[in-house]
Amino acid sequence: MTAAALPPTTGVTVRAPAKVNLHLGVGAPRPDGFHPLVTVYQAVGLYDDVTVTEAPDWSVELVEPEVAVPLDGENIALRAGRALVAHHGLDLAAHVRIDKGIPVAGGMAGGSADAAATLVALDRLWDLETTDEDLLRIAAELGSDVPFSLLGGTALGTGRGEVVEPVADASALWWVVVLADDGLSTPAVYRHFDELHPDAPAEPADPTALLAALAAGDVPAVAAVLENDLWSPARDLRPDLVEVEADLRSMDPAAVLLSGSGPTLLMLFGDVDAARVALADVTALGHRATIAPGPVAGAHVVHYG
Repeated sequence: MTAAALPPTTGVTVRAPAKVNLHLGVGAPRPDGFHPLVTVYQAVGLYDDVTVTEAPDWSVELVEPEVAVPLDGENIALRAGRALVAHHGLDLAAHVRIDKGIPVAGGMAGGSADAAATLVALDRLWDLETTDEDLLRIAAELGSDVPFSLLGGTALGTGRGEVVEPVADASALWWVVVLADDGLSTPAVYRHFDELHPDAPAEPADPTALLAALAAGDVPAVAAVLENDLWSPARDLRPDLVEVEADLRSMDPAAVLLSGSGPTLLMLFGDVDAARVALADVTALGHRATIAPGPVAGAHVVHYG
């Protein structure tokens, strides 16, 4: 198939959500250097919008160009596009425009969301009809969180996080997302985890209690068993997070959680009114914050034509 054989389309916009890790268990590094993970992902209502249009060459732009996202061949959205056309054996290219609403380097999988959105958008733009299985396989090659960004909702992640399975979730959670001014390097957090935990298990334990609480929709029970093995190394690398954490706990949320590898911190509430009060309080202390519900859908088309 050639570009000339494809019907013209002005553009496709796909929206993809941020994620939080309700549970993040980390094991000792595998021989390939990756850490085995057992994690429970939840997609939350902060989004990146990705718009693709056919072009003679691959390129990417940001709606807000000051955001610290690479605009060269290392951009994960461009890598996603190239991987998709390579899978189909096509000689096509596109311009990718990213409108970011997910914090950059905040532990909420913004780059993974961009990659997932690009896969879905280009598949629709060029009417490729890529199977779900192939999309998930391509996504897994791009990064550990990308398959979940396609899936959304709530899911159990294993392997290095790329093997995802939807789980029952009757909860309706409200997160106050407290943003940091500076990002935190995921590789650095994992390296420090290894220093702190030389005896980490080969395989992390299953989050049985959390899965049961989610299936029952029991918010207090969910709050009681949230866990993130990367919290200790993140605290060491970013001592300022300890002070922010203390501020958040003083507001009596159901729980406080580090998002992924950080530095974004989360307060959990069972209803939106309590979350709104906490948002006003945390903003009054000088922190940047927003509200996000969870779970929400994964990458989905919002404009086609």
